Amino acid sequence: MSFRYALDLQLFAGEKTEKATPKKRQDARKKGQVAKSQDLSGSVVLLSGFLCLLMFGGYMKERLIALFSDVYFHRLNMDVTQENVMTMFGDYAVQILLLIAPLLLIVVVMAALANYIQVGFLLTGEPLKMQLKKIDPIQGFKRIFSMRSLVEFLKSLLKLTIIGFLVYSTIWGERGNIASLGHVTIDDAFYFTSRLTMNLGLKIGAALFVLSVLDYLYQKYDHEKNLKMSKQDIKDEYKKMEGDPLIKGKIRERQRRMALQRMMQEVPKADVIITNPTHFAVALKYEGSEMDAPQVVAKGQDYVALRIREIAKEHGVIIMENKPLARALFQRAEIGDSIPADLFQAVAEVLAYVYRMKGKTK
Repeated sequence: MSFRYALDLQLFAGEKTEKATPKKRQDARKKGQVAKSQDLSGSVVLLSGFLCLLMFGGYMKERLIALFSDVYFHRLNMDVTQENVMTMFGDYAVQILLLIAPLLLIVVVMAALANYIQVGFLLTGEPLKMQLKKIDPIQGFKRIFSMRSLVEFLKSLLKLTIIGFLVYSTIWGERGNIASLGHVTIDDAFYFTSRLTMNLGLKIGAALFVLSVLDYLYQKYDHEKNLKMSKQDIKDEYKKMEGDPLIKGKIRERQRRMALQRMMQEVPKADVIITNPTHFAVALKYEGSEMDAPQVVAKGQDYVALRIREIAKEHGVIIMENKPLARALFQRAEIGDSIPADLFQAVAEVLAYVYRMKGKTK
């Protein structure tokens, strides 16, 4: 291999071209590094707030009128005492709470829902920790003139342009009605103002929502790009995980369970189970046309031996008690091995007895 080729391999290994591993994603999430658009939550709150005003405007109007009416019709002749004033403020607090309850409830629920849809349930204090690199002037200068800052600037400029266009076009379309406001009643003027405000709010909210969805897609793309790993990073992470005793223990435990499960699946295929009877159990299988000698397909001690006997009983496999043979097979033969030559005679006697019981000829 030439030096040039080796150099190219090293350079390619350092390029971040691979998708992030689950561990890398989990570590980034613990640090609060997730794909999230702040604009999405803000646009959802704005749009849901105006929709709430549209749906519950009549209810809020009635509550507001009732609140002011109570002042003029019932409170002007009230005796000014500490008890009366406290009672009045208590009543007004309840009335104001009922007035804004629909708006407050819907906005809070929608804001929480918008955050949950983006990142799920995430509670971490990592971003709040004091880090010296955050106050490093050089790093701060790099952040100001980074590509991300440029994207944020263009995004803000686009939002201002769209909002300005919507405000201008809406007001320009109502210029005739605005010019005639001096000749209408106060009720009509209030109605026109509220309708115009609602129209503007819904348009701006809808436009910002569309932009925020696009921004979320960009944030997700940028997040995935930042999480990418090189081939060498993946190898280093794997080596680190392999060196973790906890990870090694979990891997060994999973391998042991899988091996035990595969072994138990072979028990129903055995010809006989030789037991100690409680401490050892060895399952033997013999196919004269395929095997030179009987093979051990399963073996176990204590709990595993008990489980082998239970499975054998469920599937009608004959169980025979032979303490010396069971111990010798357990200690001298592994799963998948043929039995030792010096045990041929003892095993042959057992299998001959089993075949006679089954009426089977080998």
